[in-house]
Amino acid sequence: MARRVAVTAQRSGISTRDLILGAAERRFAERGFTGASVREIAADAGLKNQASLYNHFRNKRALYEATLARGIEPIAHLVAARDHAPAASRLDQHGLDAFLDRVLDYLQQHPHLPRLIQRAGLDDGRYLRNAASRLLRPLYAQGMRVLEGTSAAWEPAQLPQLAAGLYHLIFGYFANAGLLQTVVQGDPLSGVAVARQRRFLKTAVAQLLGVNAPPRRTKRSRHNGKEGAI
Repeated sequence: MARRVAVTAQRSGISTRDLILGAAERRFAERGFTGASVREIAADAGLKNQASLYNHFRNKRALYEATLARGIEPIAHLVAARDHAPAASRLDQHGLDAFLDRVLDYLQQHPHLPRLIQRAGLDDGRYLRNAASRLLRPLYAQGMRVLEGTSAAWEPAQLPQLAAGLYHLIFGYFANAGLLQTVVQGDPLSGVAVARQRRFLKTAVAQLLGVNAPPRRTKRSRHNGKEGAI
């Protein structure tokens, strides 16, 4: 089975390194650094044995840090692009929607990443906390710059709380997908559920940032002639 995974991925143009990182992202998110097994990651990636993994990563720590970096860096690029966008784009609904679409598209492709980040912040090991900090602090600083130029509705002293709230709104949904599934008895990562969450986020984030959303579209009821929201 594992070998079949590797062959299928190679035919799709996915490198062995990316196969390993994809498997590691899921295992580290599920079990944390200590609980994840390198042997299981190697098997998930379709490698012949654990030793093959060390041809790509010198040890488990290097694999963990590379997994975090691969997950976080694309988010950082999206935030940086938002930071450098024209002011008009950063302050209108269309520009905000486009940014959120790109972030959510990425999180749909990497649904384990938010939980991986969550676990990194909770880990007791000093090395692991430092590794997470090195990767996350620049992203936080970039995000704060975006908020400073976007959210006129908040005092500067409130921006850290705003940043935390936005993080939980966007990433928390994916990080807590297992809990949500238990509570609502449905798959929160299904296409329909994520589309619903996407619509909610666009409205909620726009309101938090004070972005003027276009008027909600309405249509006249066929039955009584009254206007109703859709």
